[in-house]
Amino acid sequence: MIHYPEQDSIEPTPSKKQKKAEAKRTARVAAQPASPAPDPEKVVAMFNSIAPTYDSLNHSLSLGIDRRWRRKAIDALKPFAPQTILDIATGTGDFAILAAQRLDPDRIIGVDISEGMMAVGSEKVKTAGLDNVIYFMKDDSTDLSFDDETFDAVTVAYGARNFHDLDAGLREMCRVLIPGGHLMLVELTTPPRFPMKQLFHIYSHTVMPFIGRLISHNDSAYTYLPQSMSAFPQAEELKPRLLKAGFSDVQFQRFTFGLSTMYLATK
Repeated sequence: MIHYPEQDSIEPTPSKKQKKAEAKRTARVAAQPASPAPDPEKVVAMFNSIAPTYDSLNHSLSLGIDRRWRRKAIDALKPFAPQTILDIATGTGDFAILAAQRLDPDRIIGVDISEGMMAVGSEKVKTAGLDNVIYFMKDDSTDLSFDDETFDAVTVAYGARNFHDLDAGLREMCRVLIPGGHLMLVELTTPPRFPMKQLFHIYSHTVMPFIGRLISHNDSAYTYLPQSMSAFPQAEELKPRLLKAGFSDVQFQRFTFGLSTMYLATK
């Protein structure tokens, strides 16, 4: 098991009873009808609309804890010293900028389908003096423009839930990684246990949409967020899909009662 620095919690080895309960839960999930995939055009329009307020909203809605989650995820890549990094669903470039500062790579390419988000990111990169390290381009995460075995590491922070085809995206991430390269994926998730699960449901379906509408003036964006979180596969469900996509040695770590989950996988 990989040791992650400053872990919030370590997943205990499940008992036979817990394994049986998890198998039943997975079977129930598999039996449920699949949630409709996000419409790419609607997702682009939504993120272009909220781009100017996206960063402040994220930090406000998470009470600033998302900054800590990002640092932990990036620091888990430090032992591998990646020099070429692809940051998928880069948005406004927060994760790419932090990765450049903490990992000191030669090059980071941030890709996204929202040009409005990347325009904000480009200004941030210039302000940080990192425009000789970080580059942006529009690209589809499920059909990347890069050759096979191009990058030492692929990262995706809080954007995988927006993929219109998650499994295709995972396969593409694996394809563009060099053999032995690493995928770092961190995503918002639903806390698995009482009482945080119930408290978060109330917060995400009442407080989050209200604050989102108040600041961004977009009625749909922060109603979409809890819906996309609920639809995204949780830790135990995503691991076999990563393995099927071609990854090995898949590890995951929950942060802050399971509000966010980090995955580290090797090609």
